Amino acid sequence: MIKAAILGATGYAGIELVRLLTNHPKTHIAVVGSKSFEGKKISEVYPSLDHILESECTEIDMDELAKCDVVFTALPHGASKSIIPSILDKGVKVIDLSGDYRYDDPAVYEAWYGEMHSSPELLAESVYGLCELHREKIKKARLIGNPGCYTTCSILGAAPLLSGGFIHAENIIIDAKSGVSGAGRGLGLPYHFCECTENTKAYKIGTHRHTSEIEQELSNIAGKPIVLSFTPHLIPQKRGILATIYANLNGSHTADEILDAYKHFYRDEFFVRVKETLPETKHVAGSNFVDIGLAVDKRLGRVVVVSVIDNLIKGAAGQAVQNMNILFGLDEKTGLDHAGYYL
Repeated sequence: MIKAAILGATGYAGIELVRLLTNHPKTHIAVVGSKSFEGKKISEVYPSLDHILESECTEIDMDELAKCDVVFTALPHGASKSIIPSILDKGVKVIDLSGDYRYDDPAVYEAWYGEMHSSPELLAESVYGLCELHREKIKKARLIGNPGCYTTCSILGAAPLLSGGFIHAENIIIDAKSGVSGAGRGLGLPYHFCECTENTKAYKIGTHRHTSEIEQELSNIAGKPIVLSFTPHLIPQKRGILATIYANLNGSHTADEILDAYKHFYRDEFFVRVKETLPETKHVAGSNFVDIGLAVDKRLGRVVVVSVIDNLIKGAAGQAVQNMNILFGLDEKTGLDHAGYYL
């Protein structure tokens, strides 16, 4: 059995990890880490775990973490990088759900996060944990930077366009919408019920941190720098992300031709479903699937791709489990090959 620790277990991404790993046949949750709820049973914090997991929440204890095979750090950005080097020194693999180890270049991290990186040398060896694109590197890694939710949806939605040379690399526009759980469990006026319900709003136009992740990975695919426009929106639902990607076609291409290229690109990917119709967030909620559909606007010579995920699963906890499965040589569907909620 894989002995796992989850630090930040009482946040939304952390508790999804707990939920998924309690049903994982090859994993035992050895440490449930939470500074805010230290001394409380996890089932007291989340009564849905009553009779499922009764472990007590604990503060970080390096001796206990050293007994584990893998540590998931579902901590706030900045907090992860302060603890991860010490965990790695214990010989334990780390899957980090924050943004601290997702970047190839420390300068990009520092520009978008507004602070110096305390262990930039580890960025040189961390692997961007988008399983469908970096599987072989993930197999050999000891540190995984688990991708963000907007980024997973956007990168997987756009990757075949750039890989196949279907579009011009300039003027790509990504319009993305997220459920409120994407903001985490922390309290804030914009996320109160009365502020969110019956309301949709754009925010952080041109400044959202996930822009830099999307640009990094799409630049790597294109083989040249990609600068794009990314606009996130908050929508009145609990979970789910829908990204609509607009790009100008490089020549005359039909929807069927591009759709066939998507099917070929993701032909061996269980968790990517290329659809003949446009997908909806309801189709993936509660699952680790990515659904992708597209249309071609012949009048404008433009392709429009729609990509959807569950932000807490494929956009966070499910992807982390998928990374763990790859790291430890398991079938990567283990503990994840279930349908979504739909209702």
